[in-house]
Amino acid sequence: MDQITRLMHGGGGEGSGLDRLLPTVSTGLSPRKRTTSQCKSEPPLLRTSKRTIYTAGRPPWYNEHGAQSKEAFVIGLCGGSASGKTTVARKIIEALDVPWVVLLSMDSFYKVLSKDEQNLAADNNYNFDHPDAFDFDLLTHTLRKLKLGKSVKIPVYDFTTHGRQKEWKTVYGASVVIFEGIMSFADKELLQLLDMKIFVDTDSDIRLVRRLRRDITERGRDIGGVIKQYNKYVKPAFDQYIEPTMRLADIVVPRGGGNMVAIDLIVQHVHSQLEERELSVRAALASAHQAQPLPQTLSVLESTPQVRGMHTIIRNKETSRDEFIFYSKRLMRLLIERALSFLPSQSHTVQTPQGEDYEGRSFDGKRVTGVSILRAGETMEPALRAVCKDVRIGKILIQTNQDTGEPELHYLRLPREIGEDHVILMDCTVSTGAAAMMAVRVLLDHDVQEDKILLVSLLMAEMGVHSVAYAFPQVQIITTAVDKEVNDLFHIIPGIGNFGDRYFGTDAPPDWSDDEMDEPSY
Repeated sequence: MDQITRLMHGGGGEGSGLDRLLPTVSTGLSPRKRTTSQCKSEPPLLRTSKRTIYTAGRPPWYNEHGAQSKEAFVIGLCGGSASGKTTVARKIIEALDVPWVVLLSMDSFYKVLSKDEQNLAADNNYNFDHPDAFDFDLLTHTLRKLKLGKSVKIPVYDFTTHGRQKEWKTVYGASVVIFEGIMSFADKELLQLLDMKIFVDTDSDIRLVRRLRRDITERGRDIGGVIKQYNKYVKPAFDQYIEPTMRLADIVVPRGGGNMVAIDLIVQHVHSQLEERELSVRAALASAHQAQPLPQTLSVLESTPQVRGMHTIIRNKETSRDEFIFYSKRLMRLLIERALSFLPSQSHTVQTPQGEDYEGRSFDGKRVTGVSILRAGETMEPALRAVCKDVRIGKILIQTNQDTGEPELHYLRLPREIGEDHVILMDCTVSTGAAAMMAVRVLLDHDVQEDKILLVSLLMAEMGVHSVAYAFPQVQIITTAVDKEVNDLFHIIPGIGNFGDRYFGTDAPPDWSDDEMDEPSY
């Protein structure tokens, strides 16, 4: 038959008769310069004729407690060498029409070879097609973290030196994780992490022809050497370790990427799973913590006549852009200086020019780093630079998904070793707190301690204050004013308008609000 899909029932890690790692063998295999499926371009994972699929993204599956409410959907793709696993993965990604997908290749997880093993590999006597060639401990740890929506570091394997490069690639959680490799089903712990198991079944003659074409044109090998390698190592490994795992698959895809019937079936199943996992974060936040007293972690700038006057000016819809910028900057300076008072300090004695001792204070920490939530948060950077000499600045872009109304991380650039710093997280308006919570989660993923994060905002709604404080009780929140109401569209009432549009002079949409579509600080 032409395109068919074969459903396999009863597949799973239990009762498969496999140990965690399959038995070792003593045969060797010449080194292979595999092409990893990890795309090196940043931030896109891959580009299709219609759109770009990003890796630097997060699903909107965070509840009012700041925790991920649903796990990512993990698809495992197994099959022999040159069976078309990567082609199937890419066609699934394109057909899914889901923007946040991670494609994880088993090729990234080859073990680092010892000197003796490197010598064997150089003499074509190391077996790269055996389960023992892979670091399953690191692989399962990495996939488990991705499934939980956490950031991971992926090794970049150099197939020339048979070692890992110094720089590892950082990958963030996604709605769907697709994991592909020749031994994807060879480890029991790994099998338990897979929500869907797919085996790509391609005729051995076709796989051999593909290897011949690839190794001759791309790797400069001769026909005799390729055939010898295939018969001595690749084919026996497939027969012993790979083909027997076909019975563990939920779906078998004959003929690989050309089988669109099977791919359509897979896509329909994944869509149904994702629909069950959808969650309206902002709706949950809106109903949480109502009628609660404001948290102790909140600090509001004293409402002096000066502060009240500046708010009167910037809230006035008739205020010119020049005046809006001027008085916003004044408020930002006061806000940043207030935030600095929450940084830890220690006693420090200095000697004055008159030769007298002065008991003062100094910063008791390694560094202060500012992180702005684009785009409006970027307007607070000059105020921070004005009071913190040589401060490092990072940036996070969180946009609203216009279909779901939920926050999604699109871009970030954070300084190195930010986990050791006290971080001032800057946003101009916070309504529900969903974007701020996601930004805090990003900082925590980069090992920043929760009690070292200070969230500063010109204006916040009570809902946003409660949400952030409840989810992250150790984060200090500093603002110049708190408004009580948020309307049905999650706009702060009375609010300040669309801060970014007013500050940058861009035209506001007809239904403008505190929460921009291109910089949604809700």
